[in-house]
Amino acid sequence: QSTWGILFDCEKMTSKPLIGIVTISDRASSGVYEDLSGPAIEQVLREYLLTECDYFKVVVPDEPPQIESAIMDMVNKKCGLICTTGGTGPAKRDITPEVMEKICQKMLPGFGEEMRRASLAAGVPTAILSRQSAGTIDNSLIVNLPGKPNSVRTCLDAVFPAIPYCIDLIEGPYLEGNPEKVKVFRPNKK
Repeated sequence: QSTWGILFDCEKMTSKPLIGIVTISDRASSGVYEDLSGPAIEQVLREYLLTECDYFKVVVPDEPPQIESAIMDMVNKKCGLICTTGGTGPAKRDITPEVMEKICQKMLPGFGEEMRRASLAAGVPTAILSRQSAGTIDNSLIVNLPGKPNSVRTCLDAVFPAIPYCIDLIEGPYLEGNPEKVKVFRPNKK
């Protein structure tokens, strides 16, 4: 079961792979409205994964130190996959990409390119305004998703097939996809 906030002590955790979800929103973090995109990410990932995982979730404002702290806390807890939602548009307070560029060891711009392509194909002309991307820190893959719950599935549909193999390459936890929901790409072993 999921619990909001980073409240877990790693010694109490099972050996299940860990997934982090960071909702980046001034309004959701202050209680103006309920976070819907974080739960949407968890729902899609639970459908796509056969591997049983534990989920860490937190909601933070569009403030660089808090975004960085939330992501780094999840990296330090050994989350193999960290999905952020929000803060990727052109508005003045949308600063997720700048934080990512500061803290990631490697950026993976192909993720953002594919998410924008999928959103445009789904009839969302404002997808060109998105600055989503992905990057790695140690054994963690961080993927920036849109802040709109309806766009979460569109974007994860587009990039999830590459996520488990990317995590393999950075020596993170093995994640097995659910072939009834998504076709994960892994090259044939030689």
